[in-house]
Order: sequence, then C-alpha cells, then structure tokens
Amino acid sequence: MLFLRVVKRLFVGGTSTPYLRWASARAMSSTSYQYETLNVSQPRDYVLQVELNRPDKRNAMNKAFWREMVECFTKVAVDPDCRAVVFSGAGKIFTAGLDVMDSTDMFTPHPDDDAARKAKRLIDVVTRYQETFTVIEKCPKPVIAAVHNACVGGGMDLITACDIRYCSEDAWFQVKEVDIGLAADVGTLQRLPKVVGNDSLARELAYTARKMMADEALRCGLVSRIFADRESTITGALDTASLIASKSPVAVQGSKVSMVYSRDHSVPEGLQHVAIWNQCMLQSDDLMKAAMAAMEKKTATFSKL
Repeated sequence: MLFLRVVKRLFVGGTSTPYLRWASARAMSSTSYQYETLNVSQPRDYVLQVELNRPDKRNAMNKAFWREMVECFTKVAVDPDCRAVVFSGAGKIFTAGLDVMDSTDMFTPHPDDDAARKAKRLIDVVTRYQETFTVIEKCPKPVIAAVHNACVGGGMDLITACDIRYCSEDAWFQVKEVDIGLAADVGTLQRLPKVVGNDSLARELAYTARKMMADEALRCGLVSRIFADRESTITGALDTASLIASKSPVAVQGSKVSMVYSRDHSVPEGLQHVAIWNQCMLQSDDLMKAAMAAMEKKTATFSKL
C-alpha cells in the first residue's frame, strides 16, 4: 500500500496519462523473416507464429531447417515487436522428425579420415544441431508449441525446449531415435525428464520408442492443455501468447530467464540470480505503469523492449 501511495503521488495529476493513452495501433514487426523451411507471420499484436513449412515432406527436418531455426530465433530474441511466439506445423502432422535421406551425408565421415578426425567432424555436426533447439531456450521471448497429430524424434527435442506445450486430441509423441540406431542427442534426453518430472517414464519412452497419446501427455505434464483439432490448438496458443504479450516484457522475459537458470541450479543460486537480475529491472518504468493501471482499473501499455 505504501508503494501504491508513492506511485499515486508521483503520477496522478497529469503525468500518468501519457503512459496509459498511447495509441493502440497494431505493432508490426520490422524484422524480415524469410526462410525455406519456416513460415513466419504476425497474427496478433507482438505475437509471431513460426510454422514448420514442409507439409509435402511431413515437416521432416532437413539441413536447411537446422540452420534456419538458429537464424530465425536469433532474430526473434532481439525483435522489439515480438513478445511471444507460437510454433506450429503446416499440413497433416506437426513433424516426422529428422529427414534421414537429406541428412545422411552429414553423418558419413570421409573415408580417408582417421578415427580422431571422424570423431571431430561428427561432434561438430551434433553440437551444431543441438543449438537448433537450444536457441529456443536461449530466446527470452516465451515460445508456445502447438502440436497436432505426430510429433516424432526431433519434434520432441523441439517442444521440450519450448516454454509451454498445447496439443490437439489426435496428437501423439514418440522419442524415435532408438528405432534408427542412435541415442537422442539434441535435447530430449536432457529436457524431457525435467519437463515431465518422472524419470522412470522418460526412460521408458527413450528406451522403447513407444507412442504417447495426447491424454497421457496431459497426465504426465508434457502438455498443459488439449484442444479438439489443429485449428483450435493454434488459436488457443495464440490466445495465450496474446495474453503474455499484454504483460510487461521486462517482467515476462525476466521470468523466463530466471526459470531457465533455476531449472539447472540450486534454489539458493536461483534466488541470487533473480536478485541480481532485479536490482536493475526493478528500476524499469513498467513497475510504475502497472501500478498506476491497477489503481485506475485500466490496462497498462508497455514500451517496446
């Protein structure tokens, strides 16, 4: 209450109105997003939709995809006109995972290389592919996965790097890698146990490559909501993204950074991290704008970040 009284003394009397009467014109991104495998659009204010766009190939992840994901989310991270992202798949399924035929040469060592050089080449490829999904986690903007039908292999690596996961009733999930003779190596084995909070289940899925249907995915916490079909799943994800985008970008992005850090550190370390973060961010104008909007029963409008 003391804080609100201080805010009222500072802002009431004419100085608060510029903050709360800004034009509500739609904020269109000025950043260019042109890709071969991804279709990027802006369906809502401050919300981008990134869609895997190889429907004729079941959205399989080819060599261009692994490169373009890094390029796309590196731009998203610093785009002031984007505050939240919805990731979806075009066509009949979300993704079939790795495009094995397109990627075979990436994993075929040169016949004249010795073991050390073959290993060096392979680890370079794997670590580069890992960054394709880690870049989602590094991006300070929340990313919501909207999954329909099949989410296989690399699709699991992708969605476990996202902040929120929704799916349609016909969705199913599969850690497919053991069926093609390898251990999943771009994120699923590291993130899935933490996402579902059930080490036994995560190991079962990884060792057996069995399918997990939508209802089980909801029960175990892989997804937080189920919708009737692809269209309603994307609409639901866009609605949540719009709600997130209406909040202070300083607060939302700080929350994501802190939660990602805290997942991999102890509670004391996480508390220290957010204290250091907020020693700067608490000086933001967003705190005052939110307080004034609450007192005046209005919706706050926040500056771009």
